[in-house]
Amino acid sequence: MTFQPPDPFTPHPRKSPLTTPWEPIYADIRDDRWLLAVEVREPHTNSRGGPHGGLIAALADNAMGLSCGVMLARLKIPSNGLITVSLGLDYLAAAQLGQWLVFDTDFIKPGKSLCYAEATVSANGKPVARARATFKVA
Repeated sequence: MTFQPPDPFTPHPRKSPLTTPWEPIYADIRDDRWLLAVEVREPHTNSRGGPHGGLIAALADNAMGLSCGVMLARLKIPSNGLITVSLGLDYLAAAQLGQWLVFDTDFIKPGKSLCYAEATVSANGKPVARARATFKVA
């Protein structure tokens, strides 16, 4: 049986060499932010069988950066992209194989030179990490 993501998630339209081994990655693109998600599979795991912290950090960074881009566009703040200046994560609980891991940016403070964001990472609806980042507006 093939995994079907819950609505309204669809395949993530942006690809990169870093995330290719983690595919499929899914996105829920909203007017105010992007949510990213994966079904936790073996390529996502560390030696203990849970999602690797690096995977969580990279996808949280991606979701927050894309969300800042959406907000900058909504506010008509010119941008040629965003560059991560700082990224911090607190790991709250362990996720497991087969769980639905969602990266939801729930705070964005845009500016002309910097954009701040925070995100919650949840596994099957339960928080497993909290992330915060600062991005330089290019």
